[in-house]
Amino acid sequence: MDPAVEGLRFQCQPGCTACCEVNGFVYLGPGDVARAAAFLKMDPTEFERQFVYRTRHRTRLRKPGDGRQCHFLRDGGCSIHPAKPTQCRLFPFWPELVDDRKAWRRTAAHCPGIGQGPLVQIGTAKQLSAEMETAYPAIYLSFGGSA
Repeated sequence: MDPAVEGLRFQCQPGCTACCEVNGFVYLGPGDVARAAAFLKMDPTEFERQFVYRTRHRTRLRKPGDGRQCHFLRDGGCSIHPAKPTQCRLFPFWPELVDDRKAWRRTAAHCPGIGQGPLVQIGTAKQLSAEMETAYPAIYLSFGGSA
């Protein structure tokens, strides 16, 4: 059986940054800016000036102008790992992946941690995905989520 469909198994692989290299945005939820700024010993206003882009309904990390996906991605991994945004911390337990087995399998093509490690109980996976919906209601409500 394909390990990616043998229940929900996930264990981040040492040194892997594949999820950070996928083209997309890192959205910020409540507390993400303050947590990252504190970790970097920066004033939250200065952190926001340097690293955050706001629209009317969403807040996200700015992308560096050098083609990288994230200012904080380094060769050794995430330079703010202990304070990384909720979206990053919860990957791959996002509602659109937990609730859709095909999407989970597609994501496994670029995430070597999917299909690895102990079986994650569905209740735990659903709880983590609900945390995403709570952290990013503007995103999940716009996609018809249950938040």
